[in-house]
Amino acid sequence: MASIKFGTDGWRAVIAEDFTFANVDRVAQATADFWKANPVAGTTPRVVVGYDRRFLSDQFASRVAEILAGNGFLVTLTTTPTPTPSVSFAVKQQKAIGGVMLTASHNPPAFNGFKLKAWYGGSAEPAMCQAVEGLLDRSPVQSIPFEKARKEKKIVLKDIRPAHYAAIKRLIDFDLVAKSGLRFAHEALYGVGAGCFDELLSGTTCQVTTLNGEHNPGFGGINPEPIAKNYVQSAAYLAKHPHDLCLVTDGDADRVGGMDGRGNALSTHQIICLLLQHYIVNRKQTGRVVKALTTTSMVDKMCARYGLELVETGVGFKYIAAEMIQGGVLLGFEESGGIGFPGHIPERDGIAAGLVLLELLATEKKPLTKLLANLENEYGPHRYARIDTHFPLEKRSALMEHCKNKGPAKLLKSPVKEVKSFDGVKFVAEDGTWLMLRGSGTEPILRIYAEARSDADAQALLKLGVQLTRQV
Repeated sequence: MASIKFGTDGWRAVIAEDFTFANVDRVAQATADFWKANPVAGTTPRVVVGYDRRFLSDQFASRVAEILAGNGFLVTLTTTPTPTPSVSFAVKQQKAIGGVMLTASHNPPAFNGFKLKAWYGGSAEPAMCQAVEGLLDRSPVQSIPFEKARKEKKIVLKDIRPAHYAAIKRLIDFDLVAKSGLRFAHEALYGVGAGCFDELLSGTTCQVTTLNGEHNPGFGGINPEPIAKNYVQSAAYLAKHPHDLCLVTDGDADRVGGMDGRGNALSTHQIICLLLQHYIVNRKQTGRVVKALTTTSMVDKMCARYGLELVETGVGFKYIAAEMIQGGVLLGFEESGGIGFPGHIPERDGIAAGLVLLELLATEKKPLTKLLANLENEYGPHRYARIDTHFPLEKRSALMEHCKNKGPAKLLKSPVKEVKSFDGVKFVAEDGTWLMLRGSGTEPILRIYAEARSDADAQALLKLGVQLTRQV
């Protein structure tokens, strides 16, 4: 029996090795047992199930629906590959007890995964994931054959995307965007976001170009992750056919990356700061700003300038979601491109991010490159770098203790003013430069992050991080 562990956002494994129908059965039954034992006031015994474009995702989703129906839940099953935020929105809209999304997000094509969504329309909190793990194999799998469950209306097939798209339109000044005439490109990375902006912006003056939108479970030989090395084809296209903006969404369309209109990659930190500036200056909104530890310190400077409370969380959008549920949040975001918007769902939403960026361009009427230059002129240069290195799991705790107690006194030439150790170890220098070491939740991988005023300095910090690992 495979050991099943939930990581930062769900359980993921290689298809036909550990991600099998037998193991999906076990996880689905444990999830059903959890929801039966933990009803939530104000919700109905309904579950929303969605799936992405990966190999067998639709069949895995049907099997999960059969098991949930067999445990007494009414199941809304999507009729087509669907963005994760559409599933989260449907959970909230239908007052469901929760949701399941069959996706491995940005992982390589050989993987699939099982994401749990809680009743509030966001990622399940760590306690819920651990509780589901603890219920594995406690009770026999109960299921109803698919066609029988459909006839008895215990499984209802529905395209849940239109309601999500309508909600996103309400988030922004859609009339302004509709009249803007902007040229918008979308690099879908062969994921479920393909076609969504064509539908959202249909009938407007905006021109939409979808790149790599075909359904290809092999993802065209790339991983559907919004990072520059996966943009080669689309960057070449944009160099010849300029647009105002190119948004990139990952495999399940909850995370974003981007390029300027000529194919130059944007970092997620740049996108985050553009959106935050837009919310503060153009929308004149206030509230707590929530960011994961690994996000740019430009955010800290922006919050200090405008007197906004900044909350820093561990890595994983579930921690940001927990803050959003409390209310009073202006924006929530993480380094990997997850961005959550107030008045919507406590969930990262790559499609919503695309429309808000269009609203920004329609409001400012300036090129993206000019807006980015303005940010840098105001807050100084911020250059980010990250490497993932192999590091034995059994030495992880010793490394973290070493870093906490015997870390560097300076980062480059600036004294270290603070050491944060609630998720990995982060060293912050007086000039805003920082270095962080953090292990993967499930693999023998150590992630080293750094930010400084130049690319060379950021690389020097990464080398310092590697040196720290050799001291253990």
